[in-house]
Amino acid sequence: MKILTLFLAMILAPMTAHAADLITKSSPHSVSVTMDRLVAAVENAGATVFARVDHAAGAASIDAELKPNQMLVFGNPKIGTPILQADPISGLDLPIRVVVFEDASGNTLLAYHDPQEFADDYEVSSDLEALKTMAGAVGKLTDAATQPSN
Repeated sequence: MKILTLFLAMILAPMTAHAADLITKSSPHSVSVTMDRLVAAVENAGATVFARVDHAAGAASIDAELKPNQMLVFGNPKIGTPILQADPISGLDLPIRVVVFEDASGNTLLAYHDPQEFADDYEVSSDLEALKTMAGAVGKLTDAATQPSN
C-alpha cells in the first residue's frame, strides 16, 4: 500500500503543481468575442498567432456537445528563444497557449500557465529576463481581451 501511495503521489504531484500555476481571468464577452480580442491584441503587439483551435467545433464534428471552448497558440521568438535555449523541454509550454471557455454557469473565463513558473518546471533561471518579459506581455494581452468594451 505504501508503494501505491508513493507512486500516486509521484504521478499526481506534477499535475497539481501545474494546475496551481494557472492564471484565470473572467471576461464580460462571449468566448468568441474574447478570443477575437485576444487575437487582435496579439497581432497588434507584433507577435505571431500560430493556431486558433475551436474545441467545441471539434466536439460537434463527432456529434458531441461541448460548451464554447477555444485555444490560441501564439508567441514571439525574440522572447521565447532564450527560454528554449535555457531548456529545450520548455517547448512543451511554448509557444504560449491561452484557453477561453464557458464554465458551467455560463461565465466566460480565460486561463493560461504563468510563464514565470517555467523556472520551477524547467531548467530555466528565475532571473531570466525573458520570463519576466513574457509574463508581462501575456498579462497585458489577456487583460486587453477581457476588458469591457469602450
